[in-house]
Amino acid sequence: MKMDIIGDIHGCLDELYELFEKMGYEWNNAGYIHKEGRTPVFLGDITDRGPNSLGVIRLVYHMVVVRKNAYYVPGNHCNKLYRFFKGNPVKLNNGLETTAAEYEALNSGEKSTIRDQFMQLYEAAPLYLQFPDAGAVIAHAGIKESLIGRKDKKVKTFVLYGDITGETHADGRPIRRDWAKHYKGDQWIVYGHTPVKKPRIVNRTINIDTGCVFGNALTAFRLPEEATISVPSGQPFTEEKFQPVH
Repeated sequence: MKMDIIGDIHGCLDELYELFEKMGYEWNNAGYIHKEGRTPVFLGDITDRGPNSLGVIRLVYHMVVVRKNAYYVPGNHCNKLYRFFKGNPVKLNNGLETTAAEYEALNSGEKSTIRDQFMQLYEAAPLYLQFPDAGAVIAHAGIKESLIGRKDKKVKTFVLYGDITGETHADGRPIRRDWAKHYKGDQWIVYGHTPVKKPRIVNRTINIDTGCVFGNALTAFRLPEEATISVPSGQPFTEEKFQPVH
């Protein structure tokens, strides 16, 4: 199976279009297809902070739910947006306020449509994806080898938020353990969640969240080639949002 795993989009629709075109996909009936039958996989956090979160929802919904020629796993921002659409009390911060503003600008019919599309997408999504033929496990914030195959609450927390300790940095960011350094498996673990300036490869893990929404790049990891491909971001660059690559 040939696949292109796409890192955190965060509403950067123009860059997503550019990345698809750079990878050889062609626009067809409100979605992208590849003449070689390659399959896109969206790595979660498709919304928030960027300029066109609703446009990304429409595209991902169409490709994953309607045409079924792509896959999607949720990220922590996806989880929060789902709770927002359900009417649960959530804080409009950390980027959700931008998606909420786009949503509130719609008329009632458009609101109902986009809400239903996202909820269908989210509710049908697995916590993470396993592709034995491609030798890959795909999870938004990663996954420990010991958790692969499980679907419990601990796994959900890990794949959405990473290996959090429960403590926070002075700026409010959660403190996370570097689980990738201890990974010994043979399958690729492909993840994002924590912005890095360049894809971070540790053992058989790769972080492809290259911070498009923070002005760096949107990146995909291609299998079986084990190659990355990126397009530059059109957003303002924000240095402090990036973690150093070890």
